[in-house]
Amino acid sequence: MNNQDNKWVLITGGAKRIGAEVAKTLHGRGMNIAIHYNSSNQDAESLCDELNAMRKNSMMIFGANLTSDDAVEALIPDVLSKTGRLDVLINNAGITQDNILPRMKEAEWLEVIQTNLTGSFYTSQRAIKLMMKNKWGRIVFISSVVGLSGNQGQANYAASKAGLIGLAKSISKEMGSRNITSNVVA
Repeated sequence: MNNQDNKWVLITGGAKRIGAEVAKTLHGRGMNIAIHYNSSNQDAESLCDELNAMRKNSMMIFGANLTSDDAVEALIPDVLSKTGRLDVLINNAGITQDNILPRMKEAEWLEVIQTNLTGSFYTSQRAIKLMMKNKWGRIVFISSVVGLSGNQGQANYAASKAGLIGLAKSISKEMGSRNITSNVVA
């Protein structure tokens, strides 16, 4: 990316595991990072402190329940008001609740779909509106090979990750001509 120093990246579920590693990598490459967390801000604050100690660029944290349309409706303007812009969205937030299909409870199905797929829909929809105004944007979805192949005991997770692939492809077709790209990492 050109002029990375001014770009802001929002990473959902960015405080732990894959999200934290993405944050560290992009921060090391000169990007300003907005870390989203869902429940506990302890990991997000710790990561923010670690990266801010490097003094390369800016880090901020934002809490929100991505399964709530209203919460995401508030999250994106909050990020924008504190950072001044949103250039890249990395939809990383995700959960698992494994069970074989005959035993899977409706709540297990719905919570995984809501978090992994619907939350990414909410954040992408809001971010795209900003990116369209800026005539530039990047959206990355963190999926899984399970979304391509399925996996025993993970029908909910596999369906959510396959859905991300379809969502990303659709966004590419809709927004590509507007200089907004959408990609998937599995």
